[in-house]
Amino acid sequence: MALDHRKPRADTGAVMDAELLGVVVDGLSAAQKWLPPKLFYDEIGSRLFERICEQPEYYIPAAERWLLKAHANALAQYGGPACVLIEPGAGSAEKSLLLLQALDQPLAYVPVEISSTALAGSVARVRAAMPDLQVQPLCADFTRAFQLPKLDWRPWTRRIVFMPGSTIGNFAPHEARSLMADWRRLAGPRGLLVLGVDLLKPREVLEPAYDDAAGVTAAFNLNLLARLNRELQADFDLDAFAHRAWFNQAERRVEMHLVSRRAQQVRIGTHSFSWTRGETIHTENSYKYTPADFAVLALDAGWFRRELWVDPHGRFSLQCFEARR
Repeated sequence: MALDHRKPRADTGAVMDAELLGVVVDGLSAAQKWLPPKLFYDEIGSRLFERICEQPEYYIPAAERWLLKAHANALAQYGGPACVLIEPGAGSAEKSLLLLQALDQPLAYVPVEISSTALAGSVARVRAAMPDLQVQPLCADFTRAFQLPKLDWRPWTRRIVFMPGSTIGNFAPHEARSLMADWRRLAGPRGLLVLGVDLLKPREVLEPAYDDAAGVTAAFNLNLLARLNRELQADFDLDAFAHRAWFNQAERRVEMHLVSRRAQQVRIGTHSFSWTRGETIHTENSYKYTPADFAVLALDAGWFRRELWVDPHGRFSLQCFEARR
C-alpha cells in the first residue's frame, strides 16, 4: 500500500501542536527511539485500523465477535437494568453495539475516544441503531483522568467499563494495572469491567497478525510518520523506513517498529534527529497473557474476575470483573 505524505498539506498551517511536538521530541531523543501508539489514530490511521480488523491474519475481531454474541446475555445479567456503558478507546463502536443491544434498557453510553473523527462515527452508528439511548461522547485521551458527563444517575445504576479488542495489551503490565485501578474508581463500588485480553500463543500465530500479507499494518505503522509530516511539518521519507513486527518471548509481547533503511536525518521544526541504518523507532507493544496471570494483575488493581470466556480456538478471551468491596 503506497502512502506518500512526505510534504505537509497546505491546510496544516504554520502553528505546531506544542503538546504533540513535545511527545515526539521526547520519544525520538531517547536511546531507543519510540513514539506512543496513541499517535496512530488520526483520521487516516483510524480508517487503516478498521482495515486491519478485516485481514485474515488478525484473528482478534472475529474471535471477539463470537464471544460477545455467545455471552452478551450473561453480561447483561451482570449489568442489570438501566446500567451505563463507558468505553475508553471506543473506535467504531461495532462491538459496543453488540453489548448495548443485549443490555436491559441501558441508561447511557459514554464513548471516550482521542480521534474526533472516529468518535463522531461511533456516535452516529450507535444513535442510528438505538435512537432512544442517551449517548454522551467524550473526545479525550483515556490514559489521562477524565470526568464523566452529567447523567440522570440512579442509586442502583451500575457502571460498566468496556474495553474490547486487545487494547489493554498495548500497556506494560504496571501501566495496565494503573489504568484498571483508575477505572475501579470511575466505575464505583458496584462497577463492572469487561475486557478483551489476548492470550499467549506461538509466534507463528502472533507475528502474522501484526504483519499481514496485504501490508495494511505496515501502512498503519508508516502513517504515524506521515502524520508527523502533516501536523508538525516534519520531512520523513516514508520510503526510508520499513515496518517490522516480532514476538519478544522474554517480555511476552509483540513489538512493532519502524526500521531505518539507511543512515538519514529528519527535521521536525527546529529539531533534527539522526538514524543509522537498521536503527528503529519502537511504536507499539502488545502484551499477551495467560488467564491466571491476568487475573492476578486485575486483582492487584481492585477487580475480582467473575467470568472468563475463551474462543473455540483458544486464542482470545473476554473477561468480566467486578469491583472488590
